[in-house]
Amino acid sequence: MNGKDELLNDLHKELEDILHFWRFHTIDHEHGGFAGEVDAEGKMVPGADKGVVLNARILWTFSAAYNFFKDEQYLKLAHRAFDYLVNHFWDNQYDGLFWAVDFKGDVINPRKQIYGQGFGIYAFSEYFKASGKRESLELSVKLFDLIETHSFDPVNGGYLEALSREWKQMEDVRLSPRDANSPKSMNTHLHILEPYSNLFRIWPTDELRNKIKGLVRVFLDNILNQESWHFHLFFDMDWTVQSDIVSFGHDIEGAWLINEAVRLIGDDHLEKETRRKTLQMVNVVIKDGWAPDNSLYYEKDIKKEVLHKDRHWWVQAEALVGLMDAYEHTGEPVYCEMFGKIWNYIKNHVIDHEKGEWFGIVYDNGQPDRNGLKAGFWKCPYHNTRALIESIQRLQYVAAQNHVTSKLS
Repeated sequence: MNGKDELLNDLHKELEDILHFWRFHTIDHEHGGFAGEVDAEGKMVPGADKGVVLNARILWTFSAAYNFFKDEQYLKLAHRAFDYLVNHFWDNQYDGLFWAVDFKGDVINPRKQIYGQGFGIYAFSEYFKASGKRESLELSVKLFDLIETHSFDPVNGGYLEALSREWKQMEDVRLSPRDANSPKSMNTHLHILEPYSNLFRIWPTDELRNKIKGLVRVFLDNILNQESWHFHLFFDMDWTVQSDIVSFGHDIEGAWLINEAVRLIGDDHLEKETRRKTLQMVNVVIKDGWAPDNSLYYEKDIKKEVLHKDRHWWVQAEALVGLMDAYEHTGEPVYCEMFGKIWNYIKNHVIDHEKGEWFGIVYDNGQPDRNGLKAGFWKCPYHNTRALIESIQRLQYVAAQNHVTSKLS
């Protein structure tokens, strides 16, 4: 067996192991749907609230798993996730998805966080590909219309962070307590571009194509710092920058998601621009964020010159796809080499080989946080399953194109 085959086998096995964890450790048999939290040992945390982000990501994951493997067990779990999302998170009065429900499925936070609506589109559109259920496509389009009606800024471009249940403006629009209370953010825009791209695969309208193109221009013209080649994170309404933090994971995730979006809408001229600029982004992430142990640091405070050295699970996952994307576009072996190195880091430090799933954080000394949640409001199965699926598909593609070199071994 050559190096490429061993690597593909490794990726396949880990993908199946993650899906196995979520199949057998997260189903809430008592209250329906899935657990709001699962602890470090793989046990459900009683009474934990359930967030729309986690539940939408679970729906996306099992839908994507079915689309990849064509295994009915994953489609069955996607059905379960879809039913729970529709029955407990959908607002039948004002439309859209609530932010959070309690462990019984009763609404505890009805706000319309646009980030959450985006993940609804991402999940419903992937589920439509898996199930063919018309309702899922209709919900995807409904959410798209709601975002465009209530969140789009026709004056300055881009999208507002959050609105009330009734789609009215709010004072506090933060996605999480650690975020700035700014009306616009990189993160929300990234996770509108991502679902709009997925929706375009099943609903390729001119309106959606134009909206995707507009989002890409927002990234290139407003969010991307074209001196540092990092994303800015927070903004005022007119795109005045309100942050000094660099997020290495979002940079490398954004690079491949922008390329994916432009490829889907078929704009050759724009694709040339995005490939050039996103390659700059990947190179700067490697220069500024690559650690001596062949992983990616979390983030850097530019103003304070403080490097946050924890290795977050999702950052390592997105680095896999970002590096493979750069390799596909350039054919430069260095990106293959780094893909292999960060995958080895994940195998040796991030995967919990004893309890299952991935540790949320690994410290700078290489030791994981063994007390962190395996599932929670933000700890989900989407970054790592997607990274593995994307890596497998991209490796198979470049192998078919005779571009894979011995650097993968």
